[in-house]
Amino acid sequence: MAVMFGSGLSNQTGAAIGALAFPVLGPLGVVAVRQYVAALALLAVGRPRVRSFTWPQWWPVLLLAGVFGTMNLTLYSAVDRVGLGLAVTLEFLGPLAVALAGSRRRLDAGCAVLATAGVVVLMRPRPSADYLGMGLGLVAACCWASYILLNRVVGRRVPGTQGPAAAAGLSALTFLPVGIAIALRHPPTPGAVLCAVAAGVLSSAVPYLADLLTLRHVPAQTFGLFMSVNPVLAAMVGWVVLGQGLAAWEWAGIAAVVAANTVSIVTTRE
Repeated sequence: MAVMFGSGLSNQTGAAIGALAFPVLGPLGVVAVRQYVAALALLAVGRPRVRSFTWPQWWPVLLLAGVFGTMNLTLYSAVDRVGLGLAVTLEFLGPLAVALAGSRRRLDAGCAVLATAGVVVLMRPRPSADYLGMGLGLVAACCWASYILLNRVVGRRVPGTQGPAAAAGLSALTFLPVGIAIALRHPPTPGAVLCAVAAGVLSSAVPYLADLLTLRHVPAQTFGLFMSVNPVLAAMVGWVVLGQGLAAWEWAGIAAVVAANTVSIVTTRE
Protein backbone atom coordinates (compact mmCIF):
# COMPACT_ATOMS: atom_id res chain seq x y z
CA MET A 1 0.00 0.00 0.00
CA ALA A 2 2.79 2.38 0.93
CA VAL A 3 4.54 1.71 -2.39
CA MET A 4 1.36 2.48 -4.38
CA PHE A 5 0.70 5.68 -2.44
CA GLY A 6 4.34 6.70 -2.79
CA SER A 7 4.20 6.04 -6.54
CA GLY A 8 1.16 8.29 -6.97
CA LEU A 9 2.65 11.02 -4.81
CA SER A 10 5.94 10.80 -6.72
CA ASN A 11 4.12 11.07 -10.04
CA GLN A 12 2.17 14.19 -9.11
CA THR A 13 5.08 15.82 -7.28
CA GLY A 14 7.23 15.30 -10.36
CA ALA A 15 4.61 16.96 -12.54
CA ALA A 16 4.44 19.93 -10.17
CA ILE A 17 8.22 20.30 -10.08
CA GLY A 18 8.31 20.08 -13.87
CA ALA A 19 5.78 22.93 -14.02
CA LEU A 20 8.27 25.12 -12.16
CA ALA A 21 10.47 24.96 -15.28
CA PHE A 22 7.70 26.10 -17.65
CA PRO A 23 8.76 29.79 -17.61
CA VAL A 24 12.20 28.80 -18.95
CA LEU A 25 11.68 25.59 -20.96
CA GLY A 26 7.95 25.67 -21.62
CA PRO A 27 5.83 22.50 -21.47
CA LEU A 28 7.47 21.19 -24.66
CA GLY A 29 10.98 21.48 -23.23
CA VAL A 30 10.02 19.85 -19.94
CA VAL A 31 8.31 16.98 -21.75
CA ALA A 32 11.37 16.50 -23.95
CA VAL A 33 13.63 16.10 -20.91
CA ARG A 34 11.07 13.82 -19.25
CA GLN A 35 11.04 11.60 -22.35
CA TYR A 36 14.84 11.32 -22.23
CA VAL A 37 14.81 10.28 -18.57
CA ALA A 38 11.96 7.82 -19.11
CA ALA A 39 13.78 6.26 -22.05
CA LEU A 40 16.99 5.79 -20.07
CA ALA A 41 15.08 4.11 -17.23
CA LEU A 42 12.95 1.84 -19.43
CA LEU A 43 15.78 0.88 -21.78
CA ALA A 44 17.91 -0.10 -18.79
CA VAL A 45 15.14 -2.35 -17.49
CA GLY A 46 13.66 -3.68 -20.75
CA ARG A 47 16.78 -3.99 -22.93
CA PRO A 48 14.75 -4.44 -26.14
CA ARG A 49 16.19 -6.56 -28.93
CA VAL A 50 14.78 -4.38 -31.68
CA ARG A 51 16.60 -6.20 -34.49
CA SER A 52 14.49 -9.27 -33.83
CA PHE A 53 11.16 -7.39 -33.90
CA THR A 54 8.76 -8.38 -36.67
CA TRP A 55 6.26 -5.99 -38.30
CA PRO A 56 3.32 -7.29 -36.17
CA GLN A 57 5.46 -6.37 -33.17
CA TRP A 58 6.73 -3.09 -34.57
CA TRP A 59 3.46 -1.38 -35.49
CA PRO A 60 1.93 -1.35 -31.98
CA VAL A 61 5.30 -0.26 -30.57
CA LEU A 62 5.42 2.65 -33.04
CA LEU A 63 1.87 3.67 -32.14
CA LEU A 64 2.71 3.38 -28.44
CA ALA A 65 5.71 5.66 -28.93
CA GLY A 66 3.52 8.29 -30.57
CA VAL A 67 0.84 8.04 -27.90
CA PHE A 68 3.45 8.17 -25.12
CA GLY A 69 4.87 11.48 -26.29
CA THR A 70 1.51 13.03 -27.18
CA MET A 71 0.02 12.06 -23.82
CA ASN A 72 2.77 13.77 -21.84
CA LEU A 73 2.84 16.84 -24.07
CA THR A 74 -0.91 17.44 -23.92
CA LEU A 75 -1.00 16.80 -20.17
CA TYR A 76 1.83 19.23 -19.38
CA SER A 77 0.34 21.82 -21.73
CA ALA A 78 -2.96 21.43 -19.88
CA VAL A 79 -1.18 21.76 -16.52
CA ASP A 80 0.34 25.01 -17.76
CA ARG A 81 -3.09 26.41 -18.64
CA VAL A 82 -5.61 25.01 -16.13
CA GLY A 83 -3.51 23.74 -13.23
CA LEU A 84 -2.36 20.33 -12.08
CA GLY A 85 -5.52 19.19 -10.29
CA LEU A 86 -7.94 19.84 -13.14
CA ALA A 87 -5.54 18.59 -15.82
CA VAL A 88 -4.91 15.25 -14.09
CA THR A 89 -8.63 14.81 -13.33
CA LEU A 90 -9.51 15.26 -17.01
CA GLU A 91 -6.69 12.92 -18.05
CA PHE A 92 -7.98 10.35 -15.57
CA LEU A 93 -11.15 10.03 -17.65
CA GLY A 94 -9.07 7.92 -20.07
CA PRO A 95 -8.52 4.87 -17.86
CA LEU A 96 -12.00 5.34 -16.39
CA ALA A 97 -13.51 5.13 -19.87
CA VAL A 98 -11.51 1.97 -20.61
CA ALA A 99 -12.72 0.43 -17.35
CA LEU A 100 -16.37 1.25 -18.07
CA ALA A 101 -16.35 0.52 -21.81
CA GLY A 102 -18.22 -2.61 -22.76
CA SER A 103 -19.79 -3.03 -19.32
CA ARG A 104 -23.50 -3.74 -19.29
CA ARG A 105 -24.03 -3.25 -15.58
CA ARG A 106 -26.48 -0.55 -14.61
CA LEU A 107 -24.14 0.43 -11.81
CA ASP A 108 -21.35 1.16 -14.28
CA ALA A 109 -23.77 3.22 -16.37
CA GLY A 110 -24.49 5.20 -13.22
CA CYS A 111 -20.75 5.62 -12.63
CA ALA A 112 -20.37 6.96 -16.16
CA VAL A 113 -23.16 9.46 -15.52
CA LEU A 114 -21.54 10.51 -12.23
CA ALA A 115 -18.15 11.02 -13.92
CA THR A 116 -19.80 13.00 -16.71
CA ALA A 117 -21.53 15.19 -14.15
CA GLY A 118 -18.16 15.84 -12.51
CA VAL A 119 -16.66 16.88 -15.83
CA VAL A 120 -19.61 19.15 -16.59
CA VAL A 121 -19.08 20.85 -13.23
CA LEU A 122 -15.36 21.28 -13.89
CA MET A 123 -15.88 22.59 -17.43
CA ARG A 124 -18.93 24.74 -16.77
CA PRO A 125 -18.99 28.02 -18.76
CA ARG A 126 -17.49 30.99 -16.93
CA PRO A 127 -15.51 34.08 -17.97
CA SER A 128 -12.18 32.69 -16.80
CA ALA A 129 -12.62 29.22 -18.33
CA ASP A 130 -9.66 28.05 -20.43
CA TYR A 131 -11.32 25.68 -22.87
CA LEU A 132 -8.12 25.08 -24.82
CA GLY A 133 -6.43 23.86 -21.64
CA MET A 134 -9.42 21.66 -20.80
CA GLY A 135 -9.44 20.33 -24.35
CA LEU A 136 -5.78 19.41 -24.02
CA GLY A 137 -6.63 17.55 -20.82
CA LEU A 138 -9.30 15.57 -22.69
CA VAL A 139 -6.81 14.79 -25.48
CA ALA A 140 -4.45 13.50 -22.79
CA ALA A 141 -7.33 11.31 -21.54
CA CYS A 142 -7.78 9.83 -25.02
CA CYS A 143 -4.04 9.21 -25.20
CA TRP A 144 -4.02 7.47 -21.81
CA ALA A 145 -6.88 5.21 -22.91
CA SER A 146 -4.99 4.42 -26.12
CA TYR A 147 -1.83 3.86 -24.07
CA ILE A 148 -3.59 1.22 -21.97
CA LEU A 149 -5.07 -0.58 -24.97
CA LEU A 150 -1.81 -0.49 -26.94
CA ASN A 151 0.15 -1.77 -23.96
CA ARG A 152 -2.11 -4.82 -23.90
CA VAL A 153 -1.35 -5.50 -27.56
CA VAL A 154 2.37 -4.91 -27.08
CA GLY A 155 2.38 -7.11 -23.98
CA ARG A 156 0.92 -10.00 -25.95
CA ARG A 157 3.32 -9.65 -28.88
CA VAL A 158 6.62 -8.53 -27.34
CA PRO A 159 8.18 -10.44 -24.45
CA GLY A 160 8.76 -8.82 -21.06
CA THR A 161 9.10 -5.05 -20.98
CA GLN A 162 10.93 -4.80 -24.29
CA GLY A 163 7.93 -3.23 -26.05
CA PRO A 164 7.38 -0.27 -23.71
CA ALA A 165 11.15 0.23 -23.52
CA ALA A 166 11.47 0.38 -27.29
CA ALA A 167 8.50 2.78 -27.48
CA ALA A 168 10.06 5.05 -24.86
CA GLY A 169 13.35 5.06 -26.76
CA LEU A 170 11.64 5.97 -30.04
CA SER A 171 9.67 8.73 -28.33
CA ALA A 172 12.87 10.16 -26.86
CA LEU A 173 14.49 10.16 -30.30
CA THR A 174 11.50 12.07 -31.66
CA PHE A 175 11.89 14.72 -28.99
CA LEU A 176 15.68 14.96 -29.39
CA PRO A 177 15.59 17.65 -32.15
CA VAL A 178 13.01 19.54 -30.10
CA GLY A 179 15.25 19.58 -27.05
CA ILE A 180 18.25 20.71 -29.09
CA ALA A 181 16.27 23.52 -30.76
CA ILE A 182 14.94 24.78 -27.42
CA ALA A 183 18.40 24.67 -25.85
CA LEU A 184 19.95 26.63 -28.73
CA ARG A 185 17.18 29.23 -28.91
CA HIS A 186 16.73 29.74 -25.17
CA PRO A 187 19.70 28.37 -23.19
CA PRO A 188 18.11 26.80 -20.09
CA THR A 189 19.17 27.64 -16.57
CA PRO A 190 20.62 24.86 -14.39
CA GLY A 191 17.61 25.15 -12.10
CA ALA A 192 15.15 24.62 -14.96
CA VAL A 193 17.05 21.60 -16.24
CA LEU A 194 17.17 20.15 -12.73
CA CYS A 195 13.40 20.58 -12.37
CA ALA A 196 12.79 18.90 -15.73
CA VAL A 197 15.08 15.99 -14.85
CA ALA A 198 13.36 15.64 -11.47
CA ALA A 199 10.03 15.50 -13.32
CA GLY A 200 11.36 12.67 -15.47
CA VAL A 201 12.66 10.71 -12.50
CA LEU A 202 9.66 11.25 -10.22
CA SER A 203 6.92 11.04 -12.85
CA SER A 204 8.36 8.33 -15.11
CA ALA A 205 11.17 6.23 -13.66
CA VAL A 206 9.94 5.91 -10.06
CA PRO A 207 6.24 5.19 -10.86
CA TYR A 208 7.14 2.69 -13.57
CA LEU A 209 9.50 0.68 -11.38
CA ALA A 210 7.09 0.93 -8.43
CA ASP A 211 4.21 -0.31 -10.58
CA LEU A 212 6.27 -3.27 -11.78
CA LEU A 213 6.92 -4.23 -8.15
CA THR A 214 3.36 -3.60 -7.00
CA LEU A 215 1.56 -5.54 -9.73
CA ARG A 216 3.50 -8.66 -8.77
CA HIS A 217 2.06 -8.65 -5.26
CA VAL A 218 -1.19 -6.67 -5.37
CA PRO A 219 -4.45 -7.62 -7.17
CA ALA A 220 -5.29 -5.51 -10.21
CA GLN A 221 -8.51 -4.36 -8.52
CA THR A 222 -6.61 -2.96 -5.54
CA PHE A 223 -4.08 -1.31 -7.85
CA GLY A 224 -6.86 0.33 -9.83
CA LEU A 225 -8.49 1.56 -6.63
CA PHE A 226 -5.30 3.30 -5.56
CA MET A 227 -5.02 4.85 -9.03
CA SER A 228 -8.24 6.68 -8.18
CA VAL A 229 -6.33 8.76 -5.63
CA ASN A 230 -4.24 10.46 -8.33
CA PRO A 231 -6.60 13.37 -9.09
CA VAL A 232 -6.85 14.16 -5.37
CA LEU A 233 -3.08 13.92 -4.94
CA ALA A 234 -2.61 16.17 -8.00
CA ALA A 235 -4.95 18.80 -6.58
CA MET A 236 -3.20 18.73 -3.20
CA VAL A 237 0.31 18.83 -4.68
CA GLY A 238 -0.73 21.63 -7.04
CA TRP A 239 -1.96 23.61 -4.05
CA VAL A 240 1.15 23.00 -1.90
CA VAL A 241 3.89 23.23 -4.54
CA LEU A 242 2.38 25.57 -7.14
CA GLY A 243 -0.12 27.52 -5.04
CA GLN A 244 -2.99 26.41 -7.30
CA GLY A 245 -5.96 26.55 -4.96
CA LEU A 246 -9.31 25.07 -5.99
CA ALA A 247 -12.83 26.30 -5.35
CA ALA A 248 -15.39 24.11 -3.58
CA TRP A 249 -17.20 23.32 -6.84
CA GLU A 250 -13.91 22.18 -8.42
CA TRP A 251 -13.29 19.83 -5.51
CA ALA A 252 -16.84 18.53 -5.99
CA GLY A 253 -16.15 17.80 -9.66
CA ILE A 254 -12.91 15.98 -8.84
CA ALA A 255 -14.69 14.00 -6.10
CA ALA A 256 -17.39 12.90 -8.58
CA VAL A 257 -14.82 11.53 -11.04
CA VAL A 258 -12.88 9.77 -8.27
CA ALA A 259 -16.07 8.34 -6.75
CA ALA A 260 -17.22 6.98 -10.12
CA ASN A 261 -13.97 5.07 -10.58
CA THR A 262 -13.90 3.87 -6.97
CA VAL A 263 -17.45 2.51 -7.05
CA SER A 264 -16.87 0.79 -10.38
CA ILE A 265 -13.71 -0.94 -9.13
CA VAL A 266 -15.00 -1.90 -5.69
CA THR A 267 -18.14 -3.52 -7.13
CA THR A 268 -16.31 -5.38 -9.91
CA ARG A 269 -15.92 -9.10 -9.43
CA GLU A 270 -12.55 -10.37 -10.49
